[in-house]
Amino acid sequence: MSTSNGQWYPAEWPDRIRAFARGELQPVAPRRAATVLLLRAGAAGPTVHMLRRRVSMAFAGGAYAYPGGSVDPRDERDVPWAGPSRGEWADRLGTDAATAQAIVCAAVRETFEEAGVLLAGATPGTVVADTTGEEWEADRAALVSRELSFADFLDRRGLVLRSDLLGAWARWITPEFEPRRYDTWFFVAALPEGQRTRNASTEADRTVWAAPAEAAEGYDRGELLMMPPTISTLRSLRPYATVAEVLAAAPERDLTPVLAQARLEGGEVVLSWPGYEEFTKHVEARTDAHPDAGSGSDSLPESGSQTHHGRFSGPAGADA
Repeated sequence: MSTSNGQWYPAEWPDRIRAFARGELQPVAPRRAATVLLLRAGAAGPTVHMLRRRVSMAFAGGAYAYPGGSVDPRDERDVPWAGPSRGEWADRLGTDAATAQAIVCAAVRETFEEAGVLLAGATPGTVVADTTGEEWEADRAALVSRELSFADFLDRRGLVLRSDLLGAWARWITPEFEPRRYDTWFFVAALPEGQRTRNASTEADRTVWAAPAEAAEGYDRGELLMMPPTISTLRSLRPYATVAEVLAAAPERDLTPVLAQARLEGGEVVLSWPGYEEFTKHVEARTDAHPDAGSGSDSLPESGSQTHHGRFSGPAGADA
């Protein structure tokens, strides 16, 4: 297969896969995480908010992603709650109620931390209309530094978490040979009326609102770097003509976790994601001249390669 697209594939993976196959690496337990595909109406359909991770980042540097991050243990604390119950979320996510709450809280908290957008309101039927200003920024910074828990933040502000504004969309787990592993739930949500996104993350150097088809085409051309979960969820938005259609489809989405499978076939490294054949990689056995060379177009890009850091064009590519 061709690697002319923008698939993020670190140069060290083949060696790690070989070591894992030999039993020299033991998988670490993945950390629970949540990420949100924040949507708004565009000229030709829904657009999604994406950020580009700084090239200097150890994990997925230079790749486009969505706002999100790891669950904070304090996300299990009791919070004012609106929408489906914790038990209903547990059934949907395939977890216990406490874990489900923590995942939903992480999704809402991380969206505020990284995009400045808050899915919460003064009552179960309202949403905060403006999250700008020095006081909001001080609270956001305190959440990022973990000086303030999300539960205390909501209590201080007199706010209710709007879990009904989220729709669970997908679940991906980092491959077992990776030293940093995440069990990540992907959610969809509409940008609340009156709120605006901004690049509030220290991990990102750029943010965009992108039409899914346009961004996917940029990936296919090798101009935009993305991890398999990102491009896969991005492609999954293309059939929908409106944000409302996306949200209506969320309850029927399959949340079976996607976990990569790595194996050796006659010395060749094969990495695949079941159900997602486009991401399969074949890397030939090493030679003295080319330690990790593949055959023809199957050779691997350098980790963090800047050749994929293209820009979106048109209105959907304007910085938020």
